[in-house]
Amino acid sequence: MPHASPDTGALTPAAMIEARALTRRFGTFVAVDRVSLRVPAGGILALLGPNGAGKTTIVRMLAGLVTPSAGEAVVAGCDVRSDPAGVRARVGLVTDVPGLHEQMAPAPYLDFYGQLYGLDTATRRRRVANLLAFFGLDDVRTKRMAGFSKGMKQRVALARALLHEPPVLFLDEPTSGLDPLGARAVRELIRELRSERRAVVLCTHDLDEAERLADEVAILRGGRVVATGSPGALRAGGATETVVRIELAGPCPGAASTLTGLDGVLAPTVEDGVSCPATVVTYRTPQPRETNPAVVARLVAEGAGVVTVTSERRSLEDAYAAVVESDGAVDRERVLERNGRGRGG
Repeated sequence: MPHASPDTGALTPAAMIEARALTRRFGTFVAVDRVSLRVPAGGILALLGPNGAGKTTIVRMLAGLVTPSAGEAVVAGCDVRSDPAGVRARVGLVTDVPGLHEQMAPAPYLDFYGQLYGLDTATRRRRVANLLAFFGLDDVRTKRMAGFSKGMKQRVALARALLHEPPVLFLDEPTSGLDPLGARAVRELIRELRSERRAVVLCTHDLDEAERLADEVAILRGGRVVATGSPGALRAGGATETVVRIELAGPCPGAASTLTGLDGVLAPTVEDGVSCPATVVTYRTPQPRETNPAVVARLVAEGAGVVTVTSERRSLEDAYAAVVESDGAVDRERVLERNGRGRGG
């Protein structure tokens, strides 16, 4: 499993990505403050946080593009301080702004990058052809990218990142601008990368995407990791109650009085099927295993036909909001905007 924490122990060479107390300052401004994280081969770590939280700066340091002000990191066996060129050769990077040479067409553009990566002619041709086909770019392989949509440019950027088959990928909003089918194809690709034992760091504002893909999530605020764990653990953390929703086949006039005062039922409500498409009973409970069977039995005794029963603890969105919605986070956003650093970070 990936792991992000304020750990201060020695770096572990076995990890595909490992950073300890990674820090980056811009003058007196601290963009990343003592961040430690670890991602093994086959692990996916999602970095979440508002703009300016430090996500992009962390990725740029780990990708060998920005030198840390303090701390250390090893990526794919290369030290980001002493061997940034080695790091860059072993990682694939997709940023929220692809930065393509837009006067070129996809096929020669990818071939050019293949040469930079030292791939021989046969390997370049094979990989370029496979990637263009995978991302649905065959029909535009010889057209200049200047006229491409944002989604098409994002596909080219993803192909460029995968061209040299790197063991580590950094993906910053990889599905941004893609249509639903294109986004699904990219998510499937990310899952395949896990099965190929590659390490992936995913920066995204799409919490559903993070929940579906990541083994572990690190939530950043003010340049620091303020919460970390699997999506399930973050959802459960601090949640003592479950929200239960029961859909009935028709009206049940006695539902409200039936639930009032029942042990374990908190804040019951009944939507009568007039103001909404169906009759729906909702309530909160700290003990769903004991409460839900009793509630269903009472409703059935009142003549209700139970269609569905769903129980949900707080969502990843709830966990995220609880961590980042604070005065400190808002104040930091204002500082970043004044300094012109409100994007990405």
